[in-house]
Amino acid sequence: MEKRKQVLSCIQPTGDMHFGNYFGAVKNWVQLQEKYDCLYGVVDYHAMTMPYTVKKLRMNTWELIFNLMATGIHPENLFIQSLIPEHSELCWIFNCFTSFGEASKMTQFKDKSLQNKEGGGNYISVGLFDYPILQAADILIYRADYVPVGKDQEQHLELSRNIAQRFNHQVGKEFFVLPETLFTEVPKLMSPADPTRKMSKSLGEKHYINLFAEEARIRKQIKSAVTDTGDTPEGEISPGIANLFELLKACEKQEAHDSLMEDYIAGNLKYVDLKEAVANALVELSTQFRARKAALQANKKEVKNKIKASSAEIRKQAQQTIKEVKELTGLMNVRF
Repeated sequence: MEKRKQVLSCIQPTGDMHFGNYFGAVKNWVQLQEKYDCLYGVVDYHAMTMPYTVKKLRMNTWELIFNLMATGIHPENLFIQSLIPEHSELCWIFNCFTSFGEASKMTQFKDKSLQNKEGGGNYISVGLFDYPILQAADILIYRADYVPVGKDQEQHLELSRNIAQRFNHQVGKEFFVLPETLFTEVPKLMSPADPTRKMSKSLGEKHYINLFAEEARIRKQIKSAVTDTGDTPEGEISPGIANLFELLKACEKQEAHDSLMEDYIAGNLKYVDLKEAVANALVELSTQFRARKAALQANKKEVKNKIKASSAEIRKQAQQTIKEVKELTGLMNVRF
């Protein structure tokens, strides 16, 4: 049997998971498990690059693990980054294969530095600057064939490929796989409170819809969702209405989507009907996920032990990579 290709993707433990996260990445992760050998990391090292508290980091890490499993991610495919220290070891080695100018061009450092200053941060960490090189180590340490990314992460994957090529050239061996981008159609979901801005936790609670929220909370947010912004050119659909239709489509309610769109085109659409359809679709999904999460939380110790075990098993791949990298680069090695 032909060996399945490997997919690697990671997510930071930054609190609540919202429908933008789910439809933008996690739903695709669940589906990819059927076709590829998948590894999904909760990258807590990365979460340290912005201001944080110890208690919240640990809490968010386990919360995300439970959330991912509740949405359908298999526990054997999950790992916690800090349980695999080889990531940071390879990051240091990759620092020596990355030019300062190359790292300085990464747009995320500029964006997050500004975000940190606006949030009252009094310094910018070297870790934030080094973030993309650690991300390259996350990807390359498992020789992943594909990395599912959005357009905003394409620059980071290109850096990973450049580092891999430079390493391969210097050691005279095609050691690292050059990962390919796995693009999928991702719905662009906007804030229900401001449909001109992307759904995001950083904007505040009213700007995202928690995937595990109670039914009443979801219905209230959709009921109060902005529809007309008042500056939509004639003949174009307003951002608020477009966002509601996008949510309905993302929930795979195509029949309801098409029927309501026909009403909209005919000028007969009642916004209350569209909002009710969207709320029903989101509540249907959320109810399933909350039930699964409750079952997982009833066995917290067992779940945590599973993830520690899967991280230990996945770590074996990282250890083998580091062993070979050290041999190729002339570093001292420890037998595993």
